[in-house]
Amino acid sequence: MRIRNRIGRGAAAVLLLCATSAGSARGQRVKVWVSSNDGDRMAAREDREFGHDRGDHAAKANFSIDPKVKHQRMDGFGASIMEAGLMTLNSLPTEKQEEVLRTLFDPKEGAGFTAMKTPLAGTDFQSAGPWFTYDDTPGDVELKNFSVERDFGSNGVGTYILRAREYGNFALQAPMDYPPDWMLYDVKKRQDIPPKYYPVLANYFVKYLEEYKKRGIVVDYLSLFNEPEEVYTKIKYPEIRVLIRDHLGPALAKSGLTTKLMISEAPERGVAARRYPVVLDDPEVRKYVSVIGYHGYDFKNFDKIAALEKKYAQFPFWMDELCYAYEAGYPKKKKLPIYEFDDGDVWGNIIFNDLEAGTSAWLYWNAILDETGGPWAVSPLHGNPDPNIQHPVVIVNKTTHEVTYTGTYWYLAHFSKFVRPGAVRVGMSGAMKGVRAMAFEESDGGYVVELLNSLREKATVSLEFGGKVVGVELAGRSITTLTW
Repeated sequence: MRIRNRIGRGAAAVLLLCATSAGSARGQRVKVWVSSNDGDRMAAREDREFGHDRGDHAAKANFSIDPKVKHQRMDGFGASIMEAGLMTLNSLPTEKQEEVLRTLFDPKEGAGFTAMKTPLAGTDFQSAGPWFTYDDTPGDVELKNFSVERDFGSNGVGTYILRAREYGNFALQAPMDYPPDWMLYDVKKRQDIPPKYYPVLANYFVKYLEEYKKRGIVVDYLSLFNEPEEVYTKIKYPEIRVLIRDHLGPALAKSGLTTKLMISEAPERGVAARRYPVVLDDPEVRKYVSVIGYHGYDFKNFDKIAALEKKYAQFPFWMDELCYAYEAGYPKKKKLPIYEFDDGDVWGNIIFNDLEAGTSAWLYWNAILDETGGPWAVSPLHGNPDPNIQHPVVIVNKTTHEVTYTGTYWYLAHFSKFVRPGAVRVGMSGAMKGVRAMAFEESDGGYVVELLNSLREKATVSLEFGGKVVGVELAGRSITTLTW
């Protein structure tokens, strides 16, 4: 493992957030953590202190926090759990396997990821065997042959979840690419679902949740379809509305399970803005829905998702999938996966953009892949091509056993480690070229500020809070976290 990419045990120590009011900032000690292109990796810096009154120095404050302005409540940060990740992890010696899991999920010694995705059966990185669903017996409408056993094998996602939860707790959400082929009109020509199968599909979802619960895993959010209509199952959103309202919603309520519903996951922010209203405008659907998920593969349209979030402000929104992939438009002349820390700035800015739009959780796609950007599953019929090289949060070289925590990891870790579920984003004003700032009030009354420096050179920033000012020097191309 590259030493420069390891979290030092001291630097990763548990945070001691000191409660304070906005009116008592003077003399308050501010803890500082930095990851930078200079080689810092969650490195603790000398404490700073809120000093002089705002007064004549107000003009020097680049950013100002207003804790009275409350934005969204945060639900978490993380990535996705796939067979490919556990297959790759299992290629390491046992001690290194545990070190990677600790670095991802432990809130004291690692990033402490708090929101994760896992798929229902087959998807592009469910690579431990051929394409599968939980019941591939044609015509089995009573689901007598339903089984999640593959998920709890040595490379299964259920096993992965249980191993990860030895180090930390996280919310879990689950979408589905496709139902069993026999529930489609024609898997080759018309990948839509006849309404006669809606009751069967509702039972299929509920059985999945029940079988996982029997094995010690509660799925917090069931998200019906992954990228429907545009990419995978070709069911249209008006029909998703019917499926939720008349079948799955009532079935889930009757089951007594605590799992909540997400409507499905559009591939892009712009698609979500266009497709979701036909579902969410139905009050009978809304009573069954708790969270709205979307993907970010357009890498733009933050204004559109912000408008959608404002329109349906009663729901938290999650950006719950995004990555670099040649199949998703990443330039093929550029190499994947990416080892350089510098790339993290891209992800830092995207996280800032989504959170500023009002998003409550942010999840990357694959948490762990190997040095080839795989192993990927192959099933062209189900939208899984060969090759399908992608960029993960953590890269494991199966031959050398070198582990690289990418720039994606470090920028995401600064959020997941310090901005814990229940924190509320608060008002932040000010501007500085190449530098962004975002503030959160933690549930215990402490504060967290994330400072993103996209410039190549150092930048000195002053931050005003409660009439007092603190100054911080930001390394070039860095993310810095302040807590008090």
